[in-house]
Amino acid sequence: MSSLHPVIAEVTERLRERSRASRERYLAKIAAAGGEGGTHRERLSCGNLAHGFAACEPHDKAALRAGRAPNLGIINAYNDMLSAHQPYERYPAFIREVARQAGVTAQVAGGVPAMCDGVTQGRPGMEMSLFSRDLIAMATAVSLSHDMFDGTVYLGICDKIVPGLLIGALSFGHLPGIFIPSGPMPSGITNEQKSKVRQAFAEGKAGRAELLEAEAAAYHAPGTCTFYGTANSNQMLMEIMGLHLPGSSFVAPDTPLRDALTAEAVRRVAALSQPGEQHLPIGHIVDEKAVINGVIGLHATGGSTNHLLHLVAIARAAGVELRWDDFDALSSVIPLLARVYPNGYADVNQFHDAGGMGFLIDQLLGAGLMHADVRTVFGTGMDGYTQIPELDNTGKLHWKPVSKESGNRGVLRQASEPFRADGGLRMLEGNIGRAVIKVSSVPDDRQIIEAPAVVFDDQDDVRRAFERGELNRDFIAVVRFQGPQAIGMPELHKLTPTLSVLQDRGHRIALLTDGRMSGASGRVPAAIHVTPEAAAGGSIAKIRDGDMIRLDAVAGTVDVLIEPSEFAARMPATSDLSKHHVGMGRELFALFRQASTTADLGAGVV
Repeated sequence: MSSLHPVIAEVTERLRERSRASRERYLAKIAAAGGEGGTHRERLSCGNLAHGFAACEPHDKAALRAGRAPNLGIINAYNDMLSAHQPYERYPAFIREVARQAGVTAQVAGGVPAMCDGVTQGRPGMEMSLFSRDLIAMATAVSLSHDMFDGTVYLGICDKIVPGLLIGALSFGHLPGIFIPSGPMPSGITNEQKSKVRQAFAEGKAGRAELLEAEAAAYHAPGTCTFYGTANSNQMLMEIMGLHLPGSSFVAPDTPLRDALTAEAVRRVAALSQPGEQHLPIGHIVDEKAVINGVIGLHATGGSTNHLLHLVAIARAAGVELRWDDFDALSSVIPLLARVYPNGYADVNQFHDAGGMGFLIDQLLGAGLMHADVRTVFGTGMDGYTQIPELDNTGKLHWKPVSKESGNRGVLRQASEPFRADGGLRMLEGNIGRAVIKVSSVPDDRQIIEAPAVVFDDQDDVRRAFERGELNRDFIAVVRFQGPQAIGMPELHKLTPTLSVLQDRGHRIALLTDGRMSGASGRVPAAIHVTPEAAAGGSIAKIRDGDMIRLDAVAGTVDVLIEPSEFAARMPATSDLSKHHVGMGRELFALFRQASTTADLGAGVV
């Protein structure tokens, strides 16, 4: 194993120094919450405790009444709307039985909301999506507030759910905890086939029936969607930050190996919840080094841009002051080792079959490109995550070392022969403000775009302009008033087919927005998360149709090319957003919009 790369060491040390006071306050808070040992139920009155075990079956009731063995709280994001979460329906009963066999008890502490961004994409519900992260964190805290628990099991997969669960978990950072995935669905039609039908539909060359057939062939079974968007980036993060068991992120649902991994995860958190040397609160796992490893994983895999919001918010919940500058500094030294759609042809099943997380982590560690000396739920440093799980002939779970050779060099490569020498996520800065861009799948000849602005205050207006034939030219689409304070910062993935069609026609185009574009953003250069946002009077609100804009992902800049004094003198535009603030429950989130932090601080309220 090589020594740690000096840039990683330097960025980590800066982060540690910047976070010293806030991290110390956080650790003091969770130490006070943890008390002086013993089970947490010993603090409850008899009435409190009786309420807590009233509905349990006799064996569990007796154990809870005696109060000696740990009790595990299950936070479940199960629903039937998310294919990734449907397998969780049977998990609580399974976990309770495994817990009994391990000499502990388990109770569902609560459920949290879990919305499917795929269903709400381009719809009013998407304007509540980002804020659902903080709502999930709050619901997690409410669920654990009964103080009945000594350890926690978190069941969640998708976009805002894992970040929300982890933020909530860190507010109870004195409790040990583990995240249990359910795995990806089997591969359907290829992502390239699906995208071609979407583009054909956008051009009027395919009908709704043909489009629905393609979508249904792609999203067709229980399990996570197989492209590398935010959901699968979440799974990568939980593993590379030591919160999953090694190799568990992308094992298929409802298989013997998946069940064995789930059972082992329960046994593992049971051991971590016992008083003694193994006791390990989740707040001690998620520290500066774990956070930096998360950023490294995003770069090495071309992960979701949403994590420039989520990982910042997660880190803050642990007292760690992560900044976009840290992402940018690490991007220059972390090579891109994976190509998974939209950053390639493969899906996560092919990534897993090629060596998956074990191979990725082994390569990063071997090249000195991540921290090895961290704490994990597996009880090892990151060296324990260079293994892959399998069942022997008797059905017993064990781990074996991962191969040093990729199973598919078109999907996963060694650190000595990366797809790119640098990471896939970068920061942009200029007279418009700050933004981020995902460049891992943007063609080399589209990394710099200089073109006139076409300004929109609603993403639907882009489609209408396209249908009117007004966008058959070089331009940069400025889609503003999409930020958290405006309308909740929805994803604008609905724009992808339209913009892709225009780029394929040879036009030099880009997107500039204070909204989001998610982990599914692809070949079209997109400067997103612009801050300050338009609703806060940011400079993006000063841009007018025809202004020349230069987006330079190589230099890391984004600017309006007009005389500085003229741009400074302009008054920011305003927009009537009232139609976005009512209906479909959006009126209930007014306080979230009013209290939201800026995008570079996580765009949240907690």
